Amino acid sequence: MKIVICGSRRFFDEIREVAQKLRDRGHIVFEPILNRNETISDLPPDLKRYAFLGLTHHHFDSIRKADICFIFNKGGYIGNSVTLELGFSVACGLPIYALEEDEDPCRKVLFDFIVKDVDGFLRLINSK
Repeated sequence: MKIVICGSRRFFDEIREVAQKLRDRGHIVFEPILNRNETISDLPPDLKRYAFLGLTHHHFDSIRKADICFIFNKGGYIGNSVTLELGFSVACGLPIYALEEDEDPCRKVLFDFIVKDVDGFLRLINSK
């Protein structure tokens, strides 16, 4: 199965661990480019715009290729970028799996499954 992970840079390490667990179980995983260094922030404004545009369109392309979307929203946190990716995933017709509930009613109604933990997500998708 092809899985796209959407999540905040604050969860860099955990998203990498989830991606590896999925790959270890034979899944194709598209994960966000979560650059830890601040080199993009140091760019002049015109180049910074193109860098972020490229990252956004790269992840949109990953979403288009995926069978399902996994929203890694630990603690219920979803930022602006993940909200955008969630909407794009819905527009592409992907089933949306989220780690946790969301307090925002507009996002919450877009989740097809709340998995509660990564192992629960793995059990659910491996049973399909």
